[in-house]
Amino acid sequence: MIRCGVNTIARRIFSPCNTTSQLQTVRCMSFLKDFSDGLKTDKSFSPYDYGWRDDVLPSQADIVIIGGGVVGSSIAYFLKMRDTQNRKVVVVERDPAYTRASTVLSIGGIRQQFSLPENIQLSNFSVEFLKNIREYLTVDYEDPPDVQFHIQGYLFLASAKGAQTLKENYAIQRELNANVELLSKATLKERYPWLNTSDIELGACGVENEGWFDPWTLLDAFKRKAISLGVRYVHGEVSGFKLKQEQKSKDNPEKESKIKYLEISLPNSGEVIPLSSSIVINAAGANAGEMSKLLSTDTPPGETSVVLPVEPRKRYVFLFHCVNGPPIGSPLVIDTSGTYFRQEGISGHFITGLSPSKDEEPNVDDLQVDYDWFQDRIWPALAHRVPAFEAIKVKSAWAGYYDYNTVDQNAIVGQHPNISNFYFANGFSGHGLMQSPAIGRAVSELILDGRFTTIDLSRFNFDRIRDNRPILERNII
Repeated sequence: MIRCGVNTIARRIFSPCNTTSQLQTVRCMSFLKDFSDGLKTDKSFSPYDYGWRDDVLPSQADIVIIGGGVVGSSIAYFLKMRDTQNRKVVVVERDPAYTRASTVLSIGGIRQQFSLPENIQLSNFSVEFLKNIREYLTVDYEDPPDVQFHIQGYLFLASAKGAQTLKENYAIQRELNANVELLSKATLKERYPWLNTSDIELGACGVENEGWFDPWTLLDAFKRKAISLGVRYVHGEVSGFKLKQEQKSKDNPEKESKIKYLEISLPNSGEVIPLSSSIVINAAGANAGEMSKLLSTDTPPGETSVVLPVEPRKRYVFLFHCVNGPPIGSPLVIDTSGTYFRQEGISGHFITGLSPSKDEEPNVDDLQVDYDWFQDRIWPALAHRVPAFEAIKVKSAWAGYYDYNTVDQNAIVGQHPNISNFYFANGFSGHGLMQSPAIGRAVSELILDGRFTTIDLSRFNFDRIRDNRPILERNII
């Protein structure tokens, strides 16, 4: 067992402690005392209470980001990387331990095999970011982040009925420089002899830039880098908004609605404190729709309230062991049934899951796992596709939330149609982690430049929701 002293752990979690600031010194000493006490007693202890946030909520900010998950933290990072005006950026996160966060409960996949150009482009940049993460997110005096990017590809399988769709998607992907190849039944059988191809017509596999990585490390790296740049994280929950009416400009006497302040509930004290901000960004993940409902309660007379069509959808992930399963280096496989599986480690372990149909959606009040879902729906599909999976043993399972866009399962990114200083970064429907670097950059462009300057995400704004013009993505898992 590797042992390290309290001071060593403090340096890694609360870096740097070797500062001349009296405030930092006092807080570091507090960290050491509470950490030591936590080792001796059952006292609850979280390292992110130290250095991760200030103890007093500020009364004013230039930019407030609701949600400190991977999307919110990415936005904070990109904003501060380009900040030349010393803007005060505050991130409000209700669950600093991330016990229910979609980010850390995901399987960490990233792929370029989408049908919409925007989604392919978002993944293209995110892959480049992950490959060069040390250049982007290394913090002084700390070890560079390693997200353990396993570039093993995604293998989509299609029956005769779905083969044409796979070909059409492939054509779009190749136009946007995604390195994907189509595989005939014969090629699939030769390359993956463990695969049952009796009812398969065609496959598509990412040759490079697809695979999986460690979600927690990416979130942690974004957060640490953002904090090092001056972003302030606050443990609190947005419980309300107060709007105001302002003249649009000196030359335009028309009035527009803006957020005057947010009401922040502080869980440790029970206080509700107003926080004013020039700009507010909704990056609340699966809770984004609830944030929108809070905002709609203060809509001025004459304006139509806007409800964000995003809600939590529970998804199960199962870890199982198979002695004679697919060999090391095999891709993540998406079966014609929608069931997916991939390797986890090198000792014969795999993880798997299957999204339910609309009529099968489980209750989202908790994160309890329904093991019958594996027994009745997933295992038969696994055993059919990979005969070796007839003999497997489930080791563990967990559940997490998609921030599910009920209209078209694509991101909603852009300005609120009625409230000029409120922005959306929501509804990724299972793609938030893989798209987070690109979304962070895109939202920073929208805030700082007034438009998207790299990847044009104009089609992903709220107008399509309001006008009932869904943009459908074929490759939703």
